[in-house]
Amino acid sequence: MLQKLFAVVACATLFALPSLSFAEFEAGNIELTLAGNAANGPDFDGFSAGASASIGYFVTKELELGLRQSINYTDVGVGSALNGSTRVAADYNFDLGQVVPFVGVNIGFVYGDAVNDTWEAAPEGGVKIFLNKTTFIMIMAEYQFFFDQGSNASQAFSDGQFIYTVGLGVKF
Repeated sequence: MLQKLFAVVACATLFALPSLSFAEFEAGNIELTLAGNAANGPDFDGFSAGASASIGYFVTKELELGLRQSINYTDVGVGSALNGSTRVAADYNFDLGQVVPFVGVNIGFVYGDAVNDTWEAAPEGGVKIFLNKTTFIMIMAEYQFFFDQGSNASQAFSDGQFIYTVGLGVKF
């Protein structure tokens, strides 16, 4: 009997979760995120680390316009190098309650010691998982393709790079 009661309560809780809207973005909301990344080889003979920050403004409850800044340091295969990128983005957010998937695009400039300074564009997508009404974990992936001088469209796309971001955000 106790197991049946537990199963009924568990099912009722699962059905009630979608109605507990944590996100509820509204036009005029501002979002700030901070993220980081790091990597090293199996021999620990070098590492890469980076940080990024972004600010977003919700034009509507779904459409967000943002500015992103990333900086990365690496000493793997190139001595030591500092690289960065500055991008503007537009994302469409799907408010599903506590989980908010999003898709969008960005365009910006990539620069630094180990890259060709160039314009880039990228499709992007990810998810925001709200921990409470204002704080969330953000997971995002994008594929930057570059507009180097002299490259054609297919070469620009094939010479691109994937960027993965995991961070913490807040909306107000």
